[in-house]
Amino acid sequence: MVKSYLRWEHAQTFGVICSATSNAVWCADPTTALSSSRSTGAGLAVVPANEEVLTWDIKKGTLNSRWRDPKCNAEVSVISQSKTDPDIFAVGYTDGSIRLWDSKTGTVIISFNGHKTAVTVLALDQSGTRLASGSRDAHIIVWDLISEVGLYRLKGHKDQITGLQFLRAPEQEGEDAMRDAADGDGWLLSTGKDTLIKLWDLSTQHCVETHIAHHGECWSMDLMPDLNGCITGGNDGEMKVWSIDWEKLQNRTSGDLDCISEQGTLYRKIRDRTQSVRFHPQGNYFAVHGTDKNVEIWRIRTGEEVQKVMKRKRKRKESKGELEEDAELRPEIGDIIVSHVTVRAGGKVRSLDWAVTGKSKSSNFHLLISSTNNSLEYYEVEKFSEKKKADKAEQPDYNKLHSVELSGHRTDIRALSLSSDDRMLASASNGSLKVWNVRTGACIRTFECGYALCCSFLPGDKIIVVGTNTGELELYDVASSSIMDTVKAHEGKVWSLQVQPDGKGLVSGSADKSAIFWNFEIVQEEIPGTKRTIPKLQLVRSRVLKVSDDILSVRLSPDNKLLALALLDNTVKVFFTDSLKHLLTLYGHKLPVLNMDISSDSKLIATCSADKNVKIWGLDFGDCHKSFFAHQDSIMQVAFEKNSHYFFSASKDKVIKYWDGDKFEQIMKMEGHHGEVLAMVVGSVSNIVMSASHDKSIRMWEQTDEPIFLEEEREKELEELYESTLATSLDKDSDEAANSGEVSSAGKQTTETLMAGERIMEALELGIEDLALMKEYRIAKESQPNLAPPPRNALYAALGGVSAEKHVLDTVQRIKAASLEDALLVLPFDKVVALMTFIDIWAKNEWNIPLTSRILFFILKTHHKQIIASRTMRQMLDDVRNHLRAALEHQKDEMGFNLAALRFVKMGVEERKTRNFVDEEEYKEMAERGRKKRAFATVA
Repeated sequence: MVKSYLRWEHAQTFGVICSATSNAVWCADPTTALSSSRSTGAGLAVVPANEEVLTWDIKKGTLNSRWRDPKCNAEVSVISQSKTDPDIFAVGYTDGSIRLWDSKTGTVIISFNGHKTAVTVLALDQSGTRLASGSRDAHIIVWDLISEVGLYRLKGHKDQITGLQFLRAPEQEGEDAMRDAADGDGWLLSTGKDTLIKLWDLSTQHCVETHIAHHGECWSMDLMPDLNGCITGGNDGEMKVWSIDWEKLQNRTSGDLDCISEQGTLYRKIRDRTQSVRFHPQGNYFAVHGTDKNVEIWRIRTGEEVQKVMKRKRKRKESKGELEEDAELRPEIGDIIVSHVTVRAGGKVRSLDWAVTGKSKSSNFHLLISSTNNSLEYYEVEKFSEKKKADKAEQPDYNKLHSVELSGHRTDIRALSLSSDDRMLASASNGSLKVWNVRTGACIRTFECGYALCCSFLPGDKIIVVGTNTGELELYDVASSSIMDTVKAHEGKVWSLQVQPDGKGLVSGSADKSAIFWNFEIVQEEIPGTKRTIPKLQLVRSRVLKVSDDILSVRLSPDNKLLALALLDNTVKVFFTDSLKHLLTLYGHKLPVLNMDISSDSKLIATCSADKNVKIWGLDFGDCHKSFFAHQDSIMQVAFEKNSHYFFSASKDKVIKYWDGDKFEQIMKMEGHHGEVLAMVVGSVSNIVMSASHDKSIRMWEQTDEPIFLEEEREKELEELYESTLATSLDKDSDEAANSGEVSSAGKQTTETLMAGERIMEALELGIEDLALMKEYRIAKESQPNLAPPPRNALYAALGGVSAEKHVLDTVQRIKAASLEDALLVLPFDKVVALMTFIDIWAKNEWNIPLTSRILFFILKTHHKQIIASRTMRQMLDDVRNHLRAALEHQKDEMGFNLAALRFVKMGVEERKTRNFVDEEEYKEMAERGRKKRAFATVA
């Protein structure tokens, strides 16, 4: 009988506030905005969390919603909010896909896949109907959100796209902007790491202007709110200001006129690369940041201020004799744009966004900052005022109003430990120890600690012991949220510790080449100022074992008979626990053993090393049962499942693997982390595994009832490998075909489009057979009226006796609009002939004419030469043309009739609402009535 195992699946993720892969976006909280006009909340932060998008209430520090597409495991790389509909967010991912999310329901509205590498920048136009995306593959794709298709791909840049903005004339608002978007008109401004800033004419889909923005990479770009200019950020703290001449842009006929011109250069105080430039939507301020903790806020002076500055400058220059009286003095860019204040954040800044809270009369503005250390901060910054300016010593002030930081660690988690009932999880990092509720993922306690390397719950789950980088053992009381005791245990780093199986003590191993046994003792401690005493737990040193090299891992066998120590000299030494006599030395690893574990029956020991190997040893004779080349990078931890010889291994290659220690086979991979897996712990009561990674996330994996068969798993892995290589090769072929020119189609071959093409082919094969069968039946029925219908394919019977042409149409309709053209490219030419037959039938029956026309035009464009060369196809085209023209004319008449009816109804409604004339007789009567009333009142 074939052996089966049970599958482990990802259950939940917690510990991430915001990851450093993408920008954060501030948005107003819709609930508080509706409830009161004077909102006291700080709004919501929409932030990336590896493959998810989280929305945090900034003031309360609570998680409002979590958006995740189960089909997508790629990290979020960029987030953008729609200007027309604040509930719509465009999110780009590192696999090149884009999804539009509805924040109210947390669901995907539209998904696109056109880029080969990570999406780096997204821009929605003013009408909200078009989306431009830039990627690391140096391509820009413009997407139509109404028809849900990619319009075209622009290929002018040579390196990663760093900035994108749709341009429209400042006076164009509302319907004009919508009309331009519908016509595909307008302009697009782009910057890239290839040092260039480019202007694209979207009506002709070509680059009309190119400038060298910076000597090095151009890292960011943002438009001014009045649309008359933009600022780009480069290396060495350099920022360039550009003006946009709308008169030249709208009347552009030749390439002689430069519509974008450089106005000057500004320099930040900190001379590193300018990661981001963000203009305040309501004021003359913009914020910039680099790779450090500082956010610099700059101010654009008003016209009056600039005149005053120029007067002072003129006086100074005239007094020095540098300027003649009649000479004209033009303001430089440094006279117009000046530094306002520098905000210092709590960590290195990843992104910033202005918070527009609706309090426009307030003298302050608000700023949301996301840091690379897994935290969010919300600042209030004073605006410029003339009174403050008079006191030159006093700088504009800022203060941190809110922060979201308790729900995650600032640094990498180095150790995990589960309580005895698997309900609490302790996670330790450099500077903090946190206790989590495993089921809800909520942080229960936070302690400040040293640089933690290992941790463990003590028996009773009320105390946690932490081993630090400085050789100390720290004891923390979970109930009172306080530190109980600090013991200077070792001279070197405490790399590992384990509580003894009998619960009476623990053993710690250190870089000072010693393993120390500690006993738990309860001592009575006096309360200061009283004669009363309280019981207190203390660690008392009982025995010390000295070895020849640094100890990296300590493990006691569950029967408490053996002690295993992993040393820096690549060996594992096994001792008797009671006498500390040497029993075995395990040789074989080429690099130090980083971790090990002993099975619950004390018969096997699994060791993992930096040499990427896992070895299984017998503890009776110390023989190596098996050695696996297990991972692609250093293996950080191994752990046996309770009461079995199955074990897990976690590595820096971001994967956790599940192994059978008896049959020496890999059972399955557990993929999900986006960073090196640094710590792992297996549940002692429930079937759970907790893992922590460099991506700051803690993930819980649960055992399911779904069986795994090893042969099926290997076949599935081979299929995935084949599909990925097939899609890559197809994509390369399409790239080579469309390599010429700076415009090409926005499509991309994926496994999804390949599957869709195969579904169309299957439907066409069945449909052609069924059409021929039904045609023969109709001919035979003319001579034999009582002839029974022939048996059709079982699929049509299962679908309720659907016709072949309807089944093919349903198959095509189920394919996403964005993937349809790529799916049609998969079809061979003989299937195209069959598809033309069905297009003719759809046109004749007037079924889904927009889709029918789109498929027809794409096929004609793709297979034009073959269709023209075939006589049968030309005859078929004539039939399609006649049927399609008749259908379009009928639909045109129907739409015209409906439009006329709507106009008539609209006129009726307007007539009831207003009066377009004044009746003269009625006006006289009203005047008479008014006069009589006044006369009567006077007499009285």
